[in-house]
Amino acid sequence: MLQPKRTKFRKAFKGRIHGAAKGGTYLAYGEVGLKAMEPERLTARQIEAARRAIARHTKRAGRMWTRVFPDVPVSKKPAEVRMGSGKGSPELWVARVKPGRIIFELGGINQQIAKEALLLGAAKLPIKTRVVMRLE
Repeated sequence: MLQPKRTKFRKAFKGRIHGAAKGGTYLAYGEVGLKAMEPERLTARQIEAARRAIARHTKRAGRMWTRVFPDVPVSKKPAEVRMGSGKGSPELWVARVKPGRIIFELGGINQQIAKEALLLGAAKLPIKTRVVMRLE
């Protein structure tokens, strides 16, 4: 699963995801892409599940690019622990995704197969997405 090799700080603030994406809003590598339509935190597991679903449907033909990376640690406290006594330990890694951000790109394969694959991958994600195609 995706996670950074090292980080500057062990724990991060929760923060809020507001506004549209500043970068990563257009197809930079492939011909077909999956674009986020709402703000959300995507976990490393969700990204990996979507990536596997896409790779399986395309039979690993062509090329796939993952345009998001889970670099934000999310801490959790154990079950049935009393309030107080500090912040919990980091449990999982997430990517903060804003609306308009391209999550996956596919290139070098039939556009119809690529679209079907991205829809299967989108089913693994907790956000509304849209399949976008490059205009030639």
